[in-house]
Amino acid sequence: MSTKDEFTAEMHCDDDCFATVPLTRRQFGATSAAAAGVAAAGPAFADGHIVETAVTIETPDGVCDSYFYHPDEGSHAGVLIWTDIRGLRQVFRDMGMRMAAEGYSVLVPNPFYRHAPAPFPGPTFEFSNNDDRQMMMGVMGQLVAPGAAERDAEVFINWLDARDEVDSSKKMATTGYCMGGPLTMRTAGLRPDRIGAAGSFHGGGLVTDKDTSPHLLIPKMQCRYHVAIADNDDEREPDAKNVLRQSFDAANVPATIEVYDGADHGWCVPDSSVYNEAQAERAWAVLMQTIKDGLA
Repeated sequence: MSTKDEFTAEMHCDDDCFATVPLTRRQFGATSAAAAGVAAAGPAFADGHIVETAVTIETPDGVCDSYFYHPDEGSHAGVLIWTDIRGLRQVFRDMGMRMAAEGYSVLVPNPFYRHAPAPFPGPTFEFSNNDDRQMMMGVMGQLVAPGAAERDAEVFINWLDARDEVDSSKKMATTGYCMGGPLTMRTAGLRPDRIGAAGSFHGGGLVTDKDTSPHLLIPKMQCRYHVAIADNDDEREPDAKNVLRQSFDAANVPATIEVYDGADHGWCVPDSSVYNEAQAERAWAVLMQTIKDGLA
Protein backbone atom coordinates (compact mmCIF):
# COMPACT_ATOMS: atom_id res chain seq x y z
CA MET A 1 0.00 0.00 0.00
CA SER A 2 1.35 3.42 -0.90
CA THR A 3 1.73 6.25 1.58
CA LYS A 4 -1.22 8.05 0.01
CA ASP A 5 -3.41 4.94 0.14
CA GLU A 6 -2.40 4.21 3.71
CA PHE A 7 -3.31 7.71 4.77
CA THR A 8 -6.66 7.57 3.01
CA ALA A 9 -7.49 4.23 4.60
CA GLU A 10 -6.60 5.38 8.09
CA MET A 11 -8.15 8.84 8.10
CA HIS A 12 -11.76 7.96 7.14
CA CYS A 13 -12.13 11.61 6.22
CA ASP A 14 -15.35 12.44 4.43
CA ASP A 15 -16.74 15.65 2.98
CA ASP A 16 -17.37 17.03 6.48
CA CYS A 17 -13.62 17.51 6.84
CA PHE A 18 -13.71 20.14 4.14
CA ALA A 19 -17.22 21.61 4.20
CA THR A 20 -17.17 25.12 5.59
CA VAL A 21 -19.59 27.78 6.67
CA PRO A 22 -18.87 31.52 6.77
CA LEU A 23 -17.51 32.68 10.13
CA THR A 24 -16.02 36.03 10.99
CA ARG A 25 -13.42 36.65 13.69
CA ARG A 26 -16.07 38.54 15.64
CA GLN A 27 -18.45 35.60 15.40
CA PHE A 28 -15.76 33.25 16.63
CA GLY A 29 -15.09 35.56 19.56
CA ALA A 30 -18.77 35.57 20.40
CA THR A 31 -18.85 31.79 20.20
CA SER A 32 -15.86 31.56 22.50
CA ALA A 33 -17.40 34.00 24.93
CA ALA A 34 -20.52 31.86 25.14
CA ALA A 35 -18.27 29.27 26.79
CA ALA A 36 -20.86 26.67 27.65
CA GLY A 37 -18.85 24.43 29.95
CA VAL A 38 -15.68 26.55 29.97
CA ALA A 39 -13.84 26.66 33.28
CA ALA A 40 -15.52 29.16 35.59
CA ALA A 41 -12.32 31.08 36.26
CA GLY A 42 -12.16 32.11 32.61
CA PRO A 43 -9.03 32.99 30.65
CA ALA A 44 -6.02 34.32 32.50
CA PHE A 45 -5.43 37.16 30.03
CA ALA A 46 -7.76 39.45 28.12
CA ASP A 47 -7.48 39.50 24.31
CA GLY A 48 -5.82 42.91 24.45
CA HIS A 49 -2.82 41.41 26.22
CA ILE A 50 -2.09 38.66 23.71
CA VAL A 51 0.63 39.05 21.07
CA GLU A 52 0.25 37.41 17.64
CA THR A 53 3.39 37.02 15.52
CA ALA A 54 3.83 35.45 12.10
CA VAL A 55 7.05 33.40 12.24
CA THR A 56 9.04 31.11 9.96
CA ILE A 57 10.77 28.03 11.33
CA GLU A 58 13.53 26.16 9.54
CA THR A 59 13.10 22.38 9.45
CA PRO A 60 15.09 19.60 7.77
CA ASP A 61 12.43 19.64 5.03
CA GLY A 62 12.08 23.37 4.40
CA VAL A 63 10.74 26.50 6.03
CA CYS A 64 7.47 26.30 7.95
CA ASP A 65 5.25 29.37 8.15
CA SER A 66 3.53 29.54 11.53
CA TYR A 67 1.83 31.80 14.04
CA PHE A 68 3.01 32.31 17.60
CA TYR A 69 0.77 33.59 20.41
CA HIS A 70 1.64 34.56 23.95
CA PRO A 71 0.67 36.95 26.75
CA ASP A 72 2.59 40.20 26.46
CA GLU A 73 4.32 39.67 29.80
CA GLY A 74 6.24 36.80 31.35
CA SER A 75 7.08 33.30 30.17
CA HIS A 76 4.53 30.52 30.04
CA ALA A 77 4.19 26.81 29.33
CA GLY A 78 4.25 26.02 25.63
CA VAL A 79 1.45 24.51 23.57
CA LEU A 80 1.74 23.04 20.07
CA ILE A 81 -1.50 22.97 18.05
CA TRP A 82 -1.79 20.58 15.09
CA THR A 83 -4.51 21.70 12.67
CA ASP A 84 -7.09 19.58 10.92
CA ILE A 85 -6.89 18.45 7.32
CA ARG A 86 -7.77 21.92 5.99
CA GLY A 87 -4.59 23.39 7.41
CA LEU A 88 -3.61 26.67 9.03
CA ARG A 89 -6.34 29.25 8.54
CA GLN A 90 -8.18 31.90 10.49
CA VAL A 91 -10.10 29.59 12.83
CA PHE A 92 -6.85 28.00 14.02
CA ARG A 93 -5.27 31.41 14.44
CA ASP A 94 -8.27 32.28 16.61
CA MET A 95 -7.78 29.04 18.52
CA GLY A 96 -4.15 29.92 19.15
CA MET A 97 -5.22 33.32 20.43
CA ARG A 98 -7.80 31.76 22.72
CA MET A 99 -5.29 29.27 24.09
CA ALA A 100 -2.79 32.04 24.77
CA ALA A 101 -5.50 33.94 26.65
CA GLU A 102 -5.60 30.95 29.01
CA GLY A 103 -1.99 31.73 29.94
CA TYR A 104 0.11 29.72 27.48
CA SER A 105 2.63 30.42 24.71
CA VAL A 106 1.22 28.76 21.62
CA LEU A 107 2.63 27.69 18.26
CA VAL A 108 0.29 26.94 15.34
CA PRO A 109 2.36 25.70 12.37
CA ASN A 110 1.31 25.15 8.78
CA PRO A 111 1.40 21.33 8.48
CA PHE A 112 1.59 21.53 4.68
CA TYR A 113 4.57 23.89 4.47
CA ARG A 114 6.39 21.37 2.30
CA HIS A 115 3.88 22.10 -0.45
CA ALA A 116 2.66 25.67 -0.01
CA PRO A 117 2.35 28.50 2.51
CA ALA A 118 -0.90 28.89 4.43
CA PRO A 119 -3.74 29.16 3.87
CA PHE A 120 -3.66 25.84 2.07
CA PRO A 121 -5.63 24.12 0.56
CA GLY A 122 -7.57 27.39 0.53
CA PRO A 123 -11.25 28.40 0.36
CA THR A 124 -11.82 27.19 -3.22
CA PHE A 125 -10.87 23.62 -2.36
CA GLU A 126 -13.63 21.05 -2.85
CA PHE A 127 -13.06 17.58 -1.43
CA SER A 128 -15.85 16.29 -3.68
CA ASN A 129 -13.79 17.37 -6.69
CA ASN A 130 -11.66 14.41 -7.75
CA ASP A 131 -8.71 16.52 -8.91
CA ASP A 132 -8.69 18.45 -5.64
CA ARG A 133 -8.99 15.24 -3.65
CA GLN A 134 -6.09 13.55 -5.45
CA MET A 135 -3.91 16.62 -5.08
CA MET A 136 -4.57 16.74 -1.35
CA MET A 137 -3.85 13.05 -0.89
CA GLY A 138 -0.41 13.63 -2.38
CA VAL A 139 0.23 16.62 -0.13
CA MET A 140 -0.85 14.71 2.96
CA GLY A 141 1.38 11.86 1.92
CA GLN A 142 4.37 14.15 2.48
CA LEU A 143 3.24 14.80 6.06
CA VAL A 144 2.65 11.16 6.97
CA ALA A 145 5.77 9.85 5.22
CA PRO A 146 8.02 7.92 7.64
CA GLY A 147 9.66 10.31 10.10
CA ALA A 148 8.22 13.52 8.65
CA ALA A 149 5.83 14.31 11.51
CA GLU A 150 8.48 13.37 14.05
CA ARG A 151 11.02 15.71 12.43
CA ASP A 152 8.46 18.50 12.53
CA ALA A 153 7.51 17.85 16.14
CA GLU A 154 11.14 17.86 17.26
CA VAL A 155 11.80 21.17 15.54
CA PHE A 156 8.63 22.81 16.86
CA ILE A 157 9.29 21.71 20.44
CA ASN A 158 12.89 22.94 20.32
CA TRP A 159 11.77 26.23 18.75
CA LEU A 160 9.30 26.82 21.56
CA ASP A 161 11.89 25.94 24.20
CA ALA A 162 14.27 28.53 22.76
CA ARG A 163 11.74 31.38 23.10
CA ASP A 164 11.92 33.77 26.03
CA GLU A 165 8.13 33.73 26.14
CA VAL A 166 8.17 29.99 26.90
CA ASP A 167 8.95 28.67 30.38
CA SER A 168 11.09 25.67 29.46
CA SER A 169 11.14 24.50 33.08
CA LYS A 170 7.52 23.46 32.59
CA LYS A 171 6.30 20.66 30.36
CA MET A 172 4.37 21.48 27.18
CA ALA A 173 0.98 20.45 25.85
CA THR A 174 -0.09 19.46 22.37
CA THR A 175 -3.55 19.29 20.86
CA GLY A 176 -4.74 18.21 17.43
CA TYR A 177 -7.86 17.93 15.30
CA CYS A 178 -8.77 15.40 12.60
CA MET A 179 -5.39 14.43 11.10
CA GLY A 180 -3.79 16.41 13.94
CA GLY A 181 -5.06 13.86 16.46
CA PRO A 182 -2.53 11.14 15.59
CA LEU A 183 0.16 13.83 15.34
CA THR A 184 -0.35 14.57 19.05
CA MET A 185 0.35 10.91 19.78
CA ARG A 186 3.49 10.98 17.68
CA THR A 187 4.59 14.15 19.46
CA ALA A 188 3.90 12.80 22.95
CA GLY A 189 5.63 9.51 22.14
CA LEU A 190 8.63 11.24 20.60
CA ARG A 191 9.28 13.67 23.46
CA PRO A 192 7.85 12.33 26.71
CA ASP A 193 10.38 14.50 28.52
CA ARG A 194 8.61 17.63 27.21
CA ILE A 195 4.97 16.73 26.61
CA GLY A 196 2.92 16.65 29.80
CA ALA A 197 -0.59 16.92 28.37
CA ALA A 198 -2.24 16.11 25.06
CA GLY A 199 -5.63 16.08 23.42
CA SER A 200 -6.97 14.47 20.25
CA PHE A 201 -10.28 15.76 18.90
CA HIS A 202 -12.06 13.74 16.20
CA GLY A 203 -8.64 12.34 15.40
CA GLY A 204 -8.45 9.88 12.51
CA GLY A 205 -6.35 6.72 12.46
CA LEU A 206 -5.38 6.60 16.13
CA VAL A 207 -5.70 2.81 16.08
CA THR A 208 -4.73 0.76 13.03
CA ASP A 209 -3.43 -2.75 12.39
CA LYS A 210 -0.06 -1.48 11.19
CA ASP A 211 3.16 -1.41 13.16
CA THR A 212 3.17 2.38 12.71
CA SER A 213 -0.18 2.83 14.48
CA PRO A 214 -0.07 5.89 16.75
CA HIS A 215 -1.58 4.02 19.70
CA LEU A 216 1.51 1.81 19.88
CA LEU A 217 3.42 4.87 21.14
CA ILE A 218 1.33 5.09 24.32
CA PRO A 219 3.84 3.13 26.46
CA LYS A 220 6.43 5.83 25.73
CA MET A 221 4.23 8.69 26.94
CA GLN A 222 4.49 10.57 30.23
CA CYS A 223 1.49 12.83 30.02
CA ARG A 224 -2.22 13.20 30.65
CA TYR A 225 -4.38 12.57 27.62
CA HIS A 226 -7.91 13.33 26.48
CA VAL A 227 -9.26 11.49 23.44
CA ALA A 228 -12.48 13.04 22.16
CA ILE A 229 -14.20 10.80 19.63
CA ALA A 230 -16.92 11.81 17.18
CA ASP A 231 -20.16 9.86 17.22
CA ASN A 232 -19.91 8.86 13.57
CA ASP A 233 -16.22 7.93 13.90
CA ASP A 234 -17.16 5.62 16.75
CA GLU A 235 -19.85 4.03 14.56
CA ARG A 236 -17.20 3.29 11.92
CA GLU A 237 -14.61 2.00 14.40
CA PRO A 238 -16.41 0.92 17.57
CA ASP A 239 -13.44 -1.05 18.91
CA ALA A 240 -10.92 1.82 18.70
CA LYS A 241 -11.95 3.36 22.02
CA ASN A 242 -11.55 -0.01 23.76
CA VAL A 243 -8.08 -0.53 22.32
CA LEU A 244 -7.11 2.96 23.42
CA ARG A 245 -8.43 2.41 26.95
CA GLN A 246 -6.60 -0.89 27.28
CA SER A 247 -3.40 0.66 25.95
CA PHE A 248 -3.48 3.68 28.25
CA ASP A 249 -4.32 1.52 31.27
CA ALA A 250 -1.57 -1.00 30.51
CA ALA A 251 0.98 1.83 30.23
CA ASN A 252 -0.31 3.61 33.37
CA VAL A 253 -0.86 6.77 31.32
CA PRO A 254 -3.78 8.76 32.79
CA ALA A 255 -6.32 9.31 30.03
CA THR A 256 -9.96 10.12 29.47
CA ILE A 257 -11.60 8.67 26.39
CA GLU A 258 -15.06 9.83 25.46
CA VAL A 259 -17.46 9.56 22.56
CA TYR A 260 -19.22 12.92 22.23
CA ASP A 261 -22.89 12.18 21.68
CA GLY A 262 -24.43 13.89 18.67
CA ALA A 263 -21.07 15.30 17.56
CA ASP A 264 -19.87 14.34 14.08
CA HIS A 265 -16.33 14.30 12.75
CA GLY A 266 -15.13 17.90 12.67
CA TRP A 267 -17.45 19.17 15.41
CA CYS A 268 -14.79 21.14 17.32
CA VAL A 269 -13.74 23.47 14.51
CA PRO A 270 -16.01 26.53 14.08
CA ASP A 271 -15.81 26.74 10.28
CA SER A 272 -16.96 23.14 9.84
CA SER A 273 -20.48 22.48 8.59
CA VAL A 274 -20.92 20.04 11.50
CA TYR A 275 -19.65 22.42 14.18
CA ASN A 276 -21.45 21.67 17.46
CA GLU A 277 -21.00 24.65 19.77
CA ALA A 278 -22.14 23.03 23.00
CA GLN A 279 -20.03 19.91 22.53
CA ALA A 280 -17.06 21.91 21.22
CA GLU A 281 -17.09 24.13 24.30
CA ARG A 282 -17.34 21.10 26.57
CA ALA A 283 -14.38 19.54 24.75
CA TRP A 284 -12.42 22.77 25.19
CA ALA A 285 -13.15 22.78 28.93
CA VAL A 286 -11.92 19.19 29.25
CA LEU A 287 -8.80 20.08 27.28
CA MET A 288 -8.07 23.02 29.57
CA GLN A 289 -8.40 20.81 32.64
CA THR A 290 -6.22 18.13 31.06
CA ILE A 291 -3.51 20.69 30.35
CA LYS A 292 -3.80 22.20 33.82
CA ASP A 293 -3.44 18.80 35.47
CA GLY A 294 -0.72 17.57 33.13
CA LEU A 295 1.47 20.65 33.44
CA ALA A 296 1.01 21.13 37.18
